[in-house]
Amino acid sequence: MKVGDVGEFGLIERLAALVGVAREGVVVGIGDDVAVLRAEGEAWLLATVDSQVEGVHFLREAMTPYQLGRKALAINVSDIAAMGGTPTYALISLVLPPDLEVAWVEELYRGLQAEAERSRVAVVGGNMARSSDGVVIDVALLGTVAQEEVLLRSGAQPGDRVLVTGTLGDSAAGLHLILHPEVAVPDADRAYLLDRHLTPTPRLAEARVIAQSRLATAMIDISDGLSSDVGHICKASHVGVRLWAERLPISDATCRVAERMGRPAWELALTGGEDYELCFTAPASAVPEVQRRVKEATRTPVVEVGEILPPEAGRWLVLPDGEEIPLTARGWQHF
Repeated sequence: MKVGDVGEFGLIERLAALVGVAREGVVVGIGDDVAVLRAEGEAWLLATVDSQVEGVHFLREAMTPYQLGRKALAINVSDIAAMGGTPTYALISLVLPPDLEVAWVEELYRGLQAEAERSRVAVVGGNMARSSDGVVIDVALLGTVAQEEVLLRSGAQPGDRVLVTGTLGDSAAGLHLILHPEVAVPDADRAYLLDRHLTPTPRLAEARVIAQSRLATAMIDISDGLSSDVGHICKASHVGVRLWAERLPISDATCRVAERMGRPAWELALTGGEDYELCFTAPASAVPEVQRRVKEATRTPVVEVGEILPPEAGRWLVLPDGEEIPLTARGWQHF
């Protein structure tokens, strides 16, 4: 059996079974993007780690090292945000080919530091090793969260509504423009979509508002695509879901790129990864209040895009023409 045969999540399940979660202080271990650990005092400790691998996550010629540094830290901040937490300390490991310019590495760290300052994170250490091929940036990030405010994937209940922040599909549209620079779009569209893909902004402030409201029941950040990430909530919460394609929030710029791709814009919004928006659930009665709070505090819109169903009802997508089809996880997966 090969790694590619079991896939990313199948491999995670096999490895989790080997190491277990034996320690008493582990609140949430393997299986979520962030580990939740008991610590002294009233707050819990959060820990996450993520890698950016050249040729898999990024193309060195397609982005500046400054942009890469910002993104490498931002995606980890997004994980901490999705738990309702506050990021604190980062450790950076670099795997570098020996012929890489020192100036490139310094610019990478300028990007890392810019994102760290924006998120109030201190970079406190790391590691360095030699690569025989491309660049790998590995970021480990710690954070904290009040026990009563932590948001897991496992709290969604039938009858809850599914909500998302911002707009979806922008990163996928930006990636398409990088891979197909010949595609003709307005300069403003290109700049906006490339920025959304290359330097995403984690919804840290929005997540804190949602967590502090105590109105949400589950939350995740959209890194692999909504179809996959809402599936993670369904699996952890043992529920089903129905999403409405016509309600997905999509920018005009992404709609124009989707048209040139010959694909419906809702498909990009559903399956495109790396938007780093928040997907969360809340009781139907709480939706107007949480929308109001997030909009007033951050000016970021929150849109209702679906509903949580009993587990036996399954997972469904309602197309714009009203046809209901099974919702399949078509977002990003390694292997």
